[in-house]
Order: sequence, then C-alpha cells, then structure tokens
Amino acid sequence: MSEDPNKQTEPRDHAAIPEAGLLGRVIDKGAIIFAIGIVLAMAILINEVFLRYVLNAPTIWAHELTIFLCGIAFLYGGLLCTARDRHIRVVLLYDMVPKSVRRYLDVVISLVSAAASLMFAWAAWLMVSRAAFRPDGTIRLERSGSAWDPAFPGLLKIFLLVIMAVMALQFAILALNYLRGRR
Repeated sequence: MSEDPNKQTEPRDHAAIPEAGLLGRVIDKGAIIFAIGIVLAMAILINEVFLRYVLNAPTIWAHELTIFLCGIAFLYGGLLCTARDRHIRVVLLYDMVPKSVRRYLDVVISLVSAAASLMFAWAAWLMVSRAAFRPDGTIRLERSGSAWDPAFPGLLKIFLLVIMAVMALQFAILALNYLRGRR
C-alpha cells in the first residue's frame, strides 16, 4: 500500500530542531552514548544484586559507578532537551500571541537562557577550580573518599562545566537562527 503524497508528515519529536544547526545535530547523535550508559548502569546494578544477595560477594564499585553514569546522562539530557526544544517552558502568554511574535519571543527566551547557562557555567568553573586544582596549581581531581575512591566527583564537575558552556553556545545559535527566521 502506497503512502498519500499529499499527507502532511509530523516533525520527529526525537531529533534536534532545524534551528539548532550543526551543533544540535551533533548533540542529538551523541545522545546514544549516554543512553548506552544508562543501560550499562542497569546491568551493573543487576550484577550487584546477584553478587550481593546470591553469592554474598558485593562489589565496592557498583554504586558509585552507576551514580556517575546516571549523573552524566542526566546532565547531557539537559543539553539534549535544548537541541530538541523540549525544555520546560510556561506557554500561557506564548500560546496567546501570533506566530510572527513567537519568533521574537523565541529569540528573547534563547538569549535569556544563554545568559543563564553562562552564569551556571561560571558557577561550575568555581567548583572545578576547587575540585580539579590544588592551591599550588597542580591538577588533582577531587575523589569520592570511599574504599574504591574514584575521581568521579571531580570528573562530574568538569562535565557540568562543559555541558553548561555548550548549552550557552546552543542557545546563542538558536537565538541567531530564530532571529534570521531560519528553519
């Protein structure tokens, strides 16, 4: 059975919007890595349950590793929502205005969001400066302090800084493309 050529197709909800540009498409493609991380975290937890309750031989690394994998996935999820235009917004006024006005609201919303992302990036930098550098300037990542003692806290703070900086750039690209009226 053939498809009706006149039928309107709905835009995909699970892809970067055209205004996100090349960066949005790269962010969208990179999401699979973090989705695999969530699945890996689930497998690690299933393994831990088996080892702990069946073999009575728990690990010292499963809990911290799954928290790290889920943490970076959630951080990346915020960036992915930006590229896909799926972030939370109050649309009470937005839905009342005509489409021509919405374009300018999109510009303003994107610029405000870029500024907020830059402020969060600055705050993340303040955390990274304490979590990654000793007072003498040498690099030493903050560690968890557990028996396994991974450097996940320091790595997570660095990842947050990178995500917030890229998110600010993505919002700036969105603002520019909305201003141009580009799709």
